[in-house]
Formats: sequence, C-alpha cells, structure tokens
Amino acid sequence: MMRRRDFLRATLVTAGSVVVPTACSDEEGLPGACDVHEDDSFFPQSVASGDPKPDSVVLWTRVVDGDRKTDLAVALVVALDEAFTQLVELKVTSSNAAAAGSGSTRVPVTARAEFDYCVKVKVSGLSPGTTYYYRFYYTTGQGCFSSRVGRTRTAPAPDADVPVRFAFVSGQDYVGRYFNALAALARQPIDFVVHLGDYIHETTGDPRFQPPAEQRKVALSDVNGAIALTSEDGVAYHAAKSLNNYRELYRTYRSDRALQRVHERFPVIAIWNDHEFSDDCHGATATYSDGRDRETDEGRRKAANQAWFEYMPVDYRAGDDFRYDRSAEYPEDISIHRDFTFGKHVHLVMTDLRSYRADHVIPEDAFPGKILVNQRSLGDPPPYASPYVDDIDNDQYRIYRDVLEEIAPIFGFDPSFGFKQDERPRIISATFINEVVAKLNEEREEPLPLLDEIPHMERGIAYADLGKTDYFSALGSRYLVFKDAFDTVSQFVGNVTVLGAAQKAWFKDVISESDRESKSTWTVWGSSCCLSQLAIDLTPSSEEPLDPWRYYLRCDGWDGFRAERNEVITALAERGNAVAITGDLQAFLAGTPAVDTAPTTKVVEFAGAAVAGPTLRATLEKQVASHPLLRDVPNAENIAPEIETYLVDAETTNTNPQLAFCRADSNGFCIAEANADEFVVTMHLLPESALASPLYEEADAAALEEQITIERFKTVKTAPGEPPDLFRDEGGTWKKWSPGAAGQDP
Repeated sequence: MMRRRDFLRATLVTAGSVVVPTACSDEEGLPGACDVHEDDSFFPQSVASGDPKPDSVVLWTRVVDGDRKTDLAVALVVALDEAFTQLVELKVTSSNAAAAGSGSTRVPVTARAEFDYCVKVKVSGLSPGTTYYYRFYYTTGQGCFSSRVGRTRTAPAPDADVPVRFAFVSGQDYVGRYFNALAALARQPIDFVVHLGDYIHETTGDPRFQPPAEQRKVALSDVNGAIALTSEDGVAYHAAKSLNNYRELYRTYRSDRALQRVHERFPVIAIWNDHEFSDDCHGATATYSDGRDRETDEGRRKAANQAWFEYMPVDYRAGDDFRYDRSAEYPEDISIHRDFTFGKHVHLVMTDLRSYRADHVIPEDAFPGKILVNQRSLGDPPPYASPYVDDIDNDQYRIYRDVLEEIAPIFGFDPSFGFKQDERPRIISATFINEVVAKLNEEREEPLPLLDEIPHMERGIAYADLGKTDYFSALGSRYLVFKDAFDTVSQFVGNVTVLGAAQKAWFKDVISESDRESKSTWTVWGSSCCLSQLAIDLTPSSEEPLDPWRYYLRCDGWDGFRAERNEVITALAERGNAVAITGDLQAFLAGTPAVDTAPTTKVVEFAGAAVAGPTLRATLEKQVASHPLLRDVPNAENIAPEIETYLVDAETTNTNPQLAFCRADSNGFCIAEANADEFVVTMHLLPESALASPLYEEADAAALEEQITIERFKTVKTAPGEPPDLFRDEGGTWKKWSPGAAGQDP
C-alpha cells in the first residue's frame, strides 16, 4: 500500500506581487529566457483550469517524455497578460512534489509516473474577477519546452454587482463523432464552463449508441483489463475496467483539439454522470447484463474515480490538502458535490447523482408476474391492476407453479419468481400466468387449463403492469415504463434516493440560508439528470373511453425517483429564484418542473443536448423498434420523429403540463447570462449530421456557424413566495409562457 503522503493531491501555491522579467533572465524556463520552445509532444493533453473562486483556481497539465518512466520535473508560470510580461510571484506552501520555499515567478512541481504524469496546482491569493494566463515548462538536454498558454479567470468577489456569463455542456462521446459544438463554444465570450457529466464514455463501440468508426475511435491497449462485451447482433466491443483503461480514455478524449481549446480558454466546473464509470450505473453497480450477472465492482468504480481525480482540475470540499485515497472504503474515497459563488447574482450548486443512488425501482431482472403491491395496500384497485393468485404454493395452483418452475431455466430467471426464501406467500399475477400457459399451449398436445377465477380474484400491481415484459431488459425498467402504474407503485417503495442522505442534507442546507436578502440573486443547480417530467401518451384515439396508455421515457433519471424529485423541487422553490441546468437528456428542453401535487411549487429548468452523441430522437428510434409491446403498435414508428409533439404539444392529454419546449434532434451547448433581474439561456443547436467531420480551424468557423440555430429563454427575478415565470424570445420579443395550456406556443 502506498504511504498516505504519496497519494496524488494538488500542489498548493500562493500568489504574490507582480514581477516584470528582464530578457534572458537567470531564471531558466521563463518567457524571457532565450531557449524556450512550445512543444505539444511533451504536453499532449495541453492545459486546463477549473473550480474558479474569488481568490483561487486549480491548474492542470500532463507531461510525457518518450519512454522515460521516472518522475518528471516541471515548472509553472502565471501572468496577467498573454505575452507573459507581467509575471505573478508564486510560493509553494504545500506539495506532494516539492518542499515549500521562497517566492519566485516559477514554481517547481513534479509529474509523477504513478499518477499518469498528471500535475495539479491550486493557486491561491489571486485577485477576484481577474483574467490570468499560465503555462508549464519542461527542461531537457535539448532545451526548455513549454505547454500551450492557458487562460483562466477567477470568480468575482461575493459583493460584486456584475453580470455572470457561462456555458453548460454534457455528453461527449468521442467514438464516430467530432466535438464541433466545442469548437464553436471556444469562440464565445464567457467566464467559465459547467460540465454536467458524461465527459467520457466508457465503451469503445457500443452499437446501441456509438456508430462504427475507422478514424474517430477508441482502442484500449489493456484489453485484458477491460470488460469484453458483445451486442445482441454480435458486435464485439470493450468497456473500461482497469485504472489504465480509464486513464487511456481521458488521454484520448483530451487529445481532441476542440476540447483542448475550451480547457485552454475557460475554467471548467465539472461533475460526473454515469459514463465516467458505467452506463446507467447506481453506485458501484453496472447494468450491461440487465441483471443476468452480478455487476457490482467497487474496484472498477475506484479506478474510474481515481482517473477522474487525476485528470479533472477540481477543488474539493474536503479541503486544500485533499488527496485521493483508493484504499478508502467506497464511496468514501471521494466526494465531489460542492458549491460556488459568482458575485451577488449566482450561487452554483453541483451535485453527484450516481455515487449514492439506490437501484432502479424496477430491477432489470424483475420477474414480470410478481405482485409488488396487493389489494390490501391499494384499497380500491386502479383499472390497470392485475388479478392475482394469492399463494402460488397453494395446492390448487400447483400445476401453474410447476410450469413456471419448469420454464425458469429456459428463460434464465430465478425459479423463486423474485421472492426471497423467507417471503411467503408468493403472490403472482393471474394474467401473467394465463399468458405463459397460452403460449406453452401452442406447442402442447394436451393443453393446460387457463385460470378461470380471475373475475373473483383480488387485484394488485405486478411488474408486468409497469411494462416489464422481459426478464432481463432495460425496457420496462429504466426506459419506457407505464406512467400510471409507476406513479402508484412509487407511493409504496419507501425512501428510494438519488442524492443519498448526507448529500441531500448538505444540498438543502446550502440552498436554504435564513437571510434571503444576503443570498445570491439566483441559485443555480447543476444536475446531471433532467428534472422535468418526460411522459408520452399513446392511448389510441377512440370515441369509446379507454384506459390511458402513458409511458415515462426514462426512469433512470428523476422521473424514476418521484418522492425525492418532489422533495428537491420543494426545497428549491422555497429558496426562490432557482434554476436547474441539466444534462443527460440528449435534447434541448425548457420548462417549469413542479411538485406532482402542487403545480405552483416549481422551479425553472434548462436542459442542454449532448456535445457529441446520439440525440433523444435517434435513441428512441432504436428503443421503440426493439420494444416487445410498442414495435407492433399502430403508428409506433412516429413516436421518435414526432417526440417533441408527444412531449410538448399533446393537445388532448397535455401529459407534461410544465414542459414548454423540446428539441430532440440536435446536439450543441447552452450559454447562460445572469444579472440582478433575469436569467437568460441561449441554446446553440447543431444538427447531428454536422458531427461527421472536424470543423476545428478558423477557416471552418463560418461554415460551422451557418449550421447553428438559436433558441432563447429566460426567467425573471420574483418576490419571495412567488412562483417563477418562463419567457421565450420570438423574433426579438419576449413572450410569457403559461404551463398547463395544451398545445399552446410559448
């Protein structure tokens, strides 16, 4: 085990006075020296900065020198100008790489081999609201070589009455797509960037969402340390598992020139979502096999966490001397939720929605016939409830129990039907039993009788009533879940959490200080998952009354955790002037998500689409085509191409009354502008087709801009207790949108 002092942590540096260097000074490696050369080969991932505060920022680089396996000595220089004529005196105060010393315009740091040669420096003592330039230097026998110049900016002082302009992004899938959205973002006049997760994707070619690619691909060199996966149609690919796998992903992604430019020009405030570890994960558990295999792997989770810690310029709540300790018990190895203040108008709160969350309410390996909620709990059962056998082990139902146990090995499900050994009685849906028997009778010479007591049976809700028709599947579990049944079940599942108890307590505390007037104008919550309800109504048009056929698109997000969603919205609404900026959806969205039973208890949400990845529309096309129920539904092929209509403009049912806008066919980024009166978001929409080739050079700028379309929304400051309003820019005129009006245009 490494000694504690050897775990990677940031070098702590304090800034002092400004020094004007002389040409060919005696401090080798400064810009005034005669032999400095910029060389990307020594700094292949360029530079980055992050977590700006009024007096500090974290600076990052990675150094490589051919085949050298030893630690490498590096120097850092900070200046007030890009030409480095006004250097900032620096003093090392604490370091894992060098002892504290006297002030100098150059500070030594060490790129350690055991941490993939990453260097992290926290510079304190800086002036608020100030732009700084920095670069790293590495000296060899052939001379002194520098990184590219990085630009960063500290946060304004807490009492500064200044506007704040920042971008928010998410979803960077490198495979088969170029980061042209980031190429456009790098040219924007902003203060910082908020990254809402999926900075990397852990797979090398998952055909569900990663296209085949020859030029733009990821190949893991340590395939023995990776997870070998095969798609349903036989495509082989890998998922990262080892520390080297995850490091290699960051090295590959950070080799992209557009992403490098964003890091070189703006400080980034980042959290993770699922793909930094594993798709649709909860805690240390992956979901590749949909329940067929045990996929909890704390070693893999820690490898992902360590690589993120090494490569992301983050300042942690644990303190300036925080070190990543992989020997710590998960999830105590790292905590990434934190908050920032930008002048008088923006309080940014960043949360971790993956480390502490519970399993999905509907397990992927759930036995479809198992009753979750019986009639005694339901009271008057809803129309979608199923009649059930109140004890499958009763002698009168023996033939059906024997049939289910007989087919269990064929379908691979647990012959206990999802019940624990000491759970009795085992209650099974009679509708499900009859469906199984009817299917088996197609092949039997002597058919089994169907259950005929259904009209007299008690009724409850089975997993099948939630849309769970397959034993091992994300459909009916994480995706495309029957809304009405899920809403009912959500009342009985107990405290199902996304945030975890400790983080939720911190979240509520940090946004609910008592003196409202002393707070920032806007509380901005950085959430990696969409907050607005996303449901579609597929009830057939008919003059006869029909039971509703409504689906939640995604129960991996906040729609799958209804009680805590309501709790979080309530806390934000009580704070007032709260805005959620969110990712993961793969679509642009604006709305005022509300508590289920209190439509005026609401906040404003702006969601951004992926930088590079499949759009929501493209994802739905594949999901609907493979869904055991939807693929045969008339007009099901229209769900994906018309998803905006299903979500926003449903004139008859108005399924999502708080949702104002959705564009599901684009990639891109968002720019937010906040001041004392309003919070404005400009969505930059880029067609998915524009990601096929790089448009990174200045000569490409005009062609790239021509493909971008703009949508603008805003909310305005309200008085205490007053719910927020949402406005849309229509040709230069702001028009107010009112929730609940079916089919209206904002």
